[in-house]
Amino acid sequence: MTCWYEGSLAAFDTETTGVDVEEDRIVSAALVVQDAPGMRVRATRWLVNPGIPVPAGATEIHGLSDEHLQHNGRWPAPVVEEIARALAEQCAAGRPVVVMNAPFDLTLLDRELRRHRASSLGHYLDRRPLHVLDPRVLDKHLDRYRKGRRTLTDLCMQYEVELDSAHDAAADATASLEVVRAVGRRFAARLERLTPGELHTLQAVWHAAQARGLQAWFTRNGSEESVDPAWPLRPDLPAAA
Repeated sequence: MTCWYEGSLAAFDTETTGVDVEEDRIVSAALVVQDAPGMRVRATRWLVNPGIPVPAGATEIHGLSDEHLQHNGRWPAPVVEEIARALAEQCAAGRPVVVMNAPFDLTLLDRELRRHRASSLGHYLDRRPLHVLDPRVLDKHLDRYRKGRRTLTDLCMQYEVELDSAHDAAADATASLEVVRAVGRRFAARLERLTPGELHTLQAVWHAAQARGLQAWFTRNGSEESVDPAWPLRPDLPAAA
């Protein structure tokens, strides 16, 4: 029987106006699918006019300017619905979805759906299980004592995965997918007997533990920054009284 990391995988990534999942917006996104290792990746790409100014700092990272998005991007409402339906199709096919730092991309998508469609990601999934594989969570748990950062670029270097055009959504999604395959092979003895569903559940536990450890580190160093333990999707903010 083929192990999950040698089977069919999808991967999802976004580029955004910033790092606040409650307020920032998607400017580009990509969903890639690879039926088996070494096979050509099928990519679906979206370019979005977010309807708000794109900060210069964000443009410096992904190269997408206000002018370019206004001329070439689509309005967010139909795009975010297409993305949600595309992810739902992966659920229906039983295909695991790789999402690097999943609480960021999936929560931001959920908030965009609420903003533009008065809906939610859960509504589009319609109780179908979304089995997420997060290379950051996996690597941090399986190689927890390795020092250094764990950005996608760092993980690509660690697992000898080529990353062309970093901060292009399709390129980042493809690299994340390859990193997850490499993690699976390197730690096969610990992962090969787990199903994607079991691994999804375990990652929620691992991420929560990682978040508690990082929160404790912030507290010891006098930082007021908070770390959300929820994975792969952050809960809704409570409504204002």
